[in-house]
Formats: sequence, structure tokens, C-alpha cells
Amino acid sequence: MPELIVPTARLHAAWLEARKEWGPGVHEDGFGLRPSDEVDSPDGFAAWVARLAEETDPAKAAQAGRTRCTYRWIVEGGRVLGGIALRHESNDFVLRVGHIGYGVRPSARRRGLATWALGRMLDEARVLGLDRVLIVCEVDNLASAKTIERHGGVLEDVRDAAHSTVRRYWIKIGEPRM
Repeated sequence: MPELIVPTARLHAAWLEARKEWGPGVHEDGFGLRPSDEVDSPDGFAAWVARLAEETDPAKAAQAGRTRCTYRWIVEGGRVLGGIALRHESNDFVLRVGHIGYGVRPSARRRGLATWALGRMLDEARVLGLDRVLIVCEVDNLASAKTIERHGGVLEDVRDAAHSTVRRYWIKIGEPRM
């Protein structure tokens, strides 16, 4: 059974394996990876994981001038299958990229992991008191669009973003799902 866990430096090798499968580039939003993050060395990876933990802490995120965010990794049998992030605020950055971003490695797709993880993060959003969340996906990513729609996502529009065209969905946070 997969589980959502807090990012940890002990999964360095497993995370690198997942990244290798995706290929080069910072394209998986659920990991919070930035171009300046050096994740190949154990020390660089540990520093990145520490930054992710700081962004979850309200005081540390505010002190660093960052959007508060909860990161979770989708893990099964010691393998990193994907990542998901929940941004807690509704600022200009979030209105561009969404409250929730996620990615599942290619070999783990078509198992419902994104739908499952998104459901768990919507529960987190409810606990935080968010009444609705924005989720953005590439216009041609039909699997992600279906995942969002399964959770009640309502398409706001399709628009040009920095380097692509995206669909923008809003999900109203209601009562917990049984």
C-alpha cells in the first residue's frame, strides 16, 4: 500500500531513482524543486529536504519570505513514486501555479495514485480552513485533468502561462469524504 510521508533525507537514493526516470528538468511541481537546489550529493539533498520542512513551519516560512507549503512524498516499498504539495496561501504566486501541485513517476502512473494523494491533500486543505483550492495542469495533460475533475474540480479557464497553456480548476472544499 502506498503512503504519504514527510520528505526525508533517508530516501535520497530512492528519490534520485525517481528523478532519473522523469529525466532532467524541474517539471514535477509536487516536489518543490527549484533550479538552485543541488540534490545529487547527500549534503545538498539534506539541505533541500530541510528547506521543504522550513516551508511547512509558519514562522520559518514567513521569516524566509516564502509561501507556506506542506510537502508529501508518495512512497511504497521504499520507492518514491511521486510528490504532492499544498500551498497554504492565496497570493500572486499561488494564483499562477495553484494551491496543489503533484506528479507521479511514469512507471507508477495509471494506478490512481494521483487521485488518492489529491484526496488526502484536500483533507489537509480542509483542516487548514481553506474553502477552495486552485489546481493548474498543462492543457494536454488529460490524465491530470481527469484526476482534478474526479475531486469536483470546475474548469475556470484555459490560459497561456509562462512556457505553456494551462487549464485552471477550482475545487470547493466541503465536508470530509467517507
